[in-house]
Amino acid sequence: MTVKIFLTGATGAMGIPILEQLLQNDQFHIRILVNPTPLDLKIAARYQDNPRVEAYNGDLRVYEDVKRGVDGADIVLHVGGIVSPMADYHPKLTMSVNYGSTLHMLRAIQAQPDPQRVKFVFISSVVAFGDRLPPIHWGRTGDPVKPSINDYYALSKVASERAIIESGLTNWVILRQTGLLSVKTARVMDGIIFHNCLNNPLEYVSDRDSAVLIRRICENAPDHFWGRVYNIGGGPSCRMSFYELFKAMLSRLGIDDLSQVLETKWFALRNFHGVYFLDSDELEQMFHFRSDSMDYFFDIYIKELGPLGKAAKLMNRFTLTKMLLTKILYNRFKKLVYSEHGTMRYIEDKNEECINVLFTSREKWDAIPDWEDFPLFTDWQNVIQIDHGYDETKPESALTLEDMKSTAEFRGGRCLSNTMAVGDMTTKLNWQCAFGHTFAASPKLILHAGYWCPICENHSWNYQAIAKVNPFFAQVWRPLHDEDELPHEYSIKVTPEDIQAEFGSHA
Repeated sequence: MTVKIFLTGATGAMGIPILEQLLQNDQFHIRILVNPTPLDLKIAARYQDNPRVEAYNGDLRVYEDVKRGVDGADIVLHVGGIVSPMADYHPKLTMSVNYGSTLHMLRAIQAQPDPQRVKFVFISSVVAFGDRLPPIHWGRTGDPVKPSINDYYALSKVASERAIIESGLTNWVILRQTGLLSVKTARVMDGIIFHNCLNNPLEYVSDRDSAVLIRRICENAPDHFWGRVYNIGGGPSCRMSFYELFKAMLSRLGIDDLSQVLETKWFALRNFHGVYFLDSDELEQMFHFRSDSMDYFFDIYIKELGPLGKAAKLMNRFTLTKMLLTKILYNRFKKLVYSEHGTMRYIEDKNEECINVLFTSREKWDAIPDWEDFPLFTDWQNVIQIDHGYDETKPESALTLEDMKSTAEFRGGRCLSNTMAVGDMTTKLNWQCAFGHTFAASPKLILHAGYWCPICENHSWNYQAIAKVNPFFAQVWRPLHDEDELPHEYSIKVTPEDIQAEFGSHA
């Protein structure tokens, strides 16, 4: 039996290996939407003679183009979108493409003769968690959603998640993709690299492992898999702090002293994203997709360095050539750190907003010690699990209105509804946050996905104020921020409401 699959982003870093995996199954007929740029057209041309690939040119921002892909599809794989670093330069475009296309997807699926028959797989991201530096470096689905300040890629993903969960569809799944080990990642040369913190944790996964996962989901996902949010991670062999990542990469070039090529003051102190997953094994147990460790990426990195990568170990044999190698690498990194979105550009330009977001203050940046005194975290196996505010030992089918009320109280608010069918996680209830905003949301969105008030979420990053009245959220904010820290509030310049007004809301 032929299975018709609509795949977006088929020419991207994650989409290419997914398409290659799907083509291993003769039952799959894959329709791909191609953004008609020279590079995307060149990649798509590889499949023009394959009768099981139907490619057409289009734009994710155009409903008719999206609907053409969705029509008649058994499975919709929404992988495409704008990612960082491009997303950091184009907030409006990022929100339009990423969130706007999701609204179009939902509308197109709901326009099908039997919308509940269509399986919708949405690739979200670890960015939904925001920064989870030690000691709160272990996380799981249901932890507070906390997009990093000024991260519009993250905003586009969490807005999309909310719309999908509340869409009324049943056969959806949200996969929060972690840092992707790929050629494209190795080629990133942008100042945003140094927005990452040296003690930042991240559980990576290879592009080919993720692709195997997607193929196996399309082949044989059990019924209980759908209607949930999962974290995609590579497991223990893919967990590294950013410091450990740099150390491992540079050691393969024969450089064991990071001070020769990097300065501690280049790295932000907070506001990136990353977490070690407590629940990423769940997908592995269902689909057995993992095969790669971090060595997969290090091999790619050395290869992408070209002649320098091949010559590095030879250069390390002699003092003068080793000095030349370290100087080359130091200057490469320094160029990035002083580029448009580099941390030292912010310091040099006295960009107070970016300095406050990434370092707390200029004084905190000044106080960052050199390598010999930098406090590198080591207790990575210590788990501080976030409390979700309800009895998680109870089966979902037994959750009641009283559970919802206690959940709301732990978030500093109230559940306003007077009735709820026991175990009903999809029917929206009425809620009120600590600031008096009232909203409707399903228990699934709040308990399972980590969301709360959309009004607080969509208009500004006001995390210091939220943490003071919301004990649930305070768990992922207070450990990383001083009590007397200035209550900065940062406006969201392109809101989900802006995109809904342009594209139409169908959640």
